[in-house]
Amino acid sequence: TEGGFQSVPKMTFPGGLLVGCAAGLVNVPRIKGSHNAVHSGMLAADHLAKALAEGRSNDEVIAYEASWRYSAVGRDLHKVRNVKPLWSRFGTLVGIPLGALDMWTNTLGFSLFGTLGHGKTDAASLKPAAQCKPVAYPKPDGVLTFDKLSSVFISNTNHEEDQPIHLKVKDMALQKASEHDIYAGPSNRYCPAGVYEWVEEPEGPRFQINAQNCVHCKTCDIKDPNQNINWTAPEGGGGPNYPNM
Repeated sequence: TEGGFQSVPKMTFPGGLLVGCAAGLVNVPRIKGSHNAVHSGMLAADHLAKALAEGRSNDEVIAYEASWRYSAVGRDLHKVRNVKPLWSRFGTLVGIPLGALDMWTNTLGFSLFGTLGHGKTDAASLKPAAQCKPVAYPKPDGVLTFDKLSSVFISNTNHEEDQPIHLKVKDMALQKASEHDIYAGPSNRYCPAGVYEWVEEPEGPRFQINAQNCVHCKTCDIKDPNQNINWTAPEGGGGPNYPNM
């Protein structure tokens, strides 16, 4: 979601399209995405209405893909496209002021930096555990901070118990040799729902997947250092159900 203009994926596919946060249309420096979600939804509706009026179905609405970058959404994201790359490259003290300067020059119609790339994927940004200092996380106090499973309960996440696991590990030996042995099991920490656990057993650590807890954020699919975990759509549309949204 933080990738911005440079990281927006292909927005259309046969029979459907992406809008809002599903496509990563968040304005990072302003921490805003609702306006682009609304604008992209309106733009999609315009193109879908035209396609339906022409009697089309189950095909790809390519006009939406071709037009969003020139819409209010594209103009909004284009002006702030370099903020996150500058922040990542130069850190908070230097990167944020440079990002602010670039945002200002973009309002004048130009950028001193052109369009910067992000350099590497989220998966490639992980460092081996030996290069990092362990973090002692305080226990949740139940007032301002809460444990993962309590939050999963509030999300009303539900999957049928007998459905196939929708989180696929391509190579379990690689998961042990790399994700566990080199990176000290970051899946246990980056997953917000407590899906992944390394269970220590007499014969060695076992990678346990509590797929019923999954809230479908796809962090594991993105962040695993070897891209060894593949999120797939669950059977029957299971997942979180936020009743007050």
